[in-house]
Amino acid sequence: MALRMWASSTANALRVSSTVSRTNFSLSRCFSTVLEGLKYASSHEWVKHEGSVATIGITDHAQDHLGEVVFVDLPDTGTSVSHGSSFGAVESVKATSDINSPISGEIVEVNTKLSETPGLINSSPYEDGWMIKVKPSSPSELESLMDAKEYTKLCDEEEIH
Repeated sequence: MALRMWASSTANALRVSSTVSRTNFSLSRCFSTVLEGLKYASSHEWVKHEGSVATIGITDHAQDHLGEVVFVDLPDTGTSVSHGSSFGAVESVKATSDINSPISGEIVEVNTKLSETPGLINSSPYEDGWMIKVKPSSPSELESLMDAKEYTKLCDEEEIH
């Protein structure tokens, strides 16, 4: 509710007319950071594929909805992950949520900094708050993920409903 009031007052301050047709003008309701060059899952995980390794974490949108992250449960290096299956959990002051893998493969590195400083997910979800690095077993799975524009649209639709 407060977010909608802020958006409304911001639109008023910017003198955005409420009579403007939605087909000609749209304000994005997704106030989270969405980075170009990453792939996104509808379950709000991101993937950065470089060479033979893909880095995975949760999006800014996800961490914002979770609130302050207080604990992260991640698997060990060498563990296999499957597309769409849970590989760990994030506990926040609000709830505990599973983290799903957007791709299949073998975990080659785990961000051990998160065990001591889980708040990195809140402060730096795309850089310091990454979770695992995976050697993809089916690189074609990356093609089924959303780009930044598609993911922003998904976030916008969630904010409307």
